[in-house]
Amino acid sequence: MQHTHDTPGTARRGEPDDQITVETRPAGEDTVVVAVGGEVDMLTSPQLRSAVLAQLQAGATLIVLELDAVTFLGTSGLAVLIEVREAAHQAGVELRLACTGRRVLRPLSIAGLVPMFDIHDTVEQALQET
Repeated sequence: MQHTHDTPGTARRGEPDDQITVETRPAGEDTVVVAVGGEVDMLTSPQLRSAVLAQLQAGATLIVLELDAVTFLGTSGLAVLIEVREAAHQAGVELRLACTGRRVLRPLSIAGLVPMFDIHDTVEQALQET
């Protein structure tokens, strides 16, 4: 089952509406990839939270967050990543990130959060048994 959520934000002069896309796709038995694109900020981070928590409730045992299409990761987005990591840990679900983009890795690094996450270069690498 695939879900796409577009959330328009406030348009600034000369700029398109801010938005986030969250697409969920199965990647094997009890495994799901959540592909995130756009800006993950105060307005849009609740959509990311909802998508991941829904997969936890649906019984996934491995969730891969595909983050290379993220164009901005704000502090609210960082907070949501920490929150869903903790929720996954408590549920016994493995959460992995697939990302090479500076727009995601730099905020994670600045905040000192890189060691908290299992980060892979590609979704394929994240899906492999480790």
